Amino acid sequence: MAEIIYMPKLSDTMTEGVVAEWTKKVGDKVASGEVLAEIETDKATMEFESFYDGVLLHIGVEKGKAAPVNAVLAIIGEAGEDVNALLATAGAPAAAAAPVEEPKPVAAEVPSPAPVAPVAKATPSPAPVAASNANGRVIASPLAKKLAEEKGIDLNALAGTGEAGRIVKRDVDHYVPYTPAERSFSSAPAGVESYTDENVSQMRKTIARRLAESKFTAPHFYLTLDIDMDNSIKARKSMNAVEGVKVSFNDMVVKAVAMSLKQHPTVNSSWLGDVIRRNHHVHIGVAVAVEDGLLVPVLRFADTKGLNQIGAEVKEFAQKAKDKKLQPADWEGNTFTISNLGMFGIEAFTAIVNPPDACILAVGGIKEVPVVKNGQVVPGNVMKVTLSCDHRVVDGASGSAFLQTFKNYMENPVNMLL
Repeated sequence: MAEIIYMPKLSDTMTEGVVAEWTKKVGDKVASGEVLAEIETDKATMEFESFYDGVLLHIGVEKGKAAPVNAVLAIIGEAGEDVNALLATAGAPAAAAAPVEEPKPVAAEVPSPAPVAPVAKATPSPAPVAASNANGRVIASPLAKKLAEEKGIDLNALAGTGEAGRIVKRDVDHYVPYTPAERSFSSAPAGVESYTDENVSQMRKTIARRLAESKFTAPHFYLTLDIDMDNSIKARKSMNAVEGVKVSFNDMVVKAVAMSLKQHPTVNSSWLGDVIRRNHHVHIGVAVAVEDGLLVPVLRFADTKGLNQIGAEVKEFAQKAKDKKLQPADWEGNTFTISNLGMFGIEAFTAIVNPPDACILAVGGIKEVPVVKNGQVVPGNVMKVTLSCDHRVVDGASGSAFLQTFKNYMENPVNMLL
């Protein structure tokens, strides 16, 4: 009787396979354990052995073509058998799960999905266990038995990865002998694995799509600079001594960036495919972390605003973001983006360009370190910043010039008030 062979799942992350090579053609005799095809998975190209004896009656996936796991790969049976009726009724095995349709995005706000209950399972001992039938005979393909005999390998020491635990050629090829100590260790209880699956929110899907597009389409390069923050610390302390004034270092960074962008319009630009847009206005996106991901509300005409006004608007946006009250107009139109993780104790990092911007500035925390001033080693306060640039728009010299101007404003903050 003809038997259907389905596309196997050869790795834990495999969803489809590509037939790299057929070692048999329709009409050829096939013995159980013979290599039938080479299948390319998401991780490697692996030999796939037949489970049955007979004649190859049908090839379901041509060489070089892809098919999902559990698709009809081939049919093996007796010569002359009619496979049309079998193909007409063939489907995935009952154990195969039906594909889940991805939900369509909606314009309305999507609430945070409830997490799926944790699932726990006992971890099996990693010691190899050979599959056996009711009579205690080890189940292995003829080819695997032959190779094991040639290599002097006891089949009882192998764990089968074929159908129903059957030992196949790859198990023999990849066998690594256990030492007595390893056998003793491997038989010890290994605890319990557990995990929680959470549905991906629409916000996280959008973040993933946009940043993946940016990272893999925009050629990034990075420029890092140390900034002496002693004068900024003194200036901030003096400003906050005034009643009703509350200026943060982030407010000073936003103001310094805005003023620097007016002097370096190349950095304040966007790649639009056929044209590069040089923005004459300065709209700065300020990254805000929320429960479901990251939002970037936009501070418009930031170069025209004072430190106090910048601080008030950033705080208002941050609160609206956490309350999920931001409107599309609040996060559209950015010409440059700032991501500040200094308040989380991060010394330095690199950020992914936020489309349609050509650049994003990653701001680290202020760290007290030894510095050299006037030939003497003295305590100093240094802040690291890294500019990520889209090389299609910004060159190294342009990005460096912008950073030098920004550095000058931060090290001489009085210049921001002139």
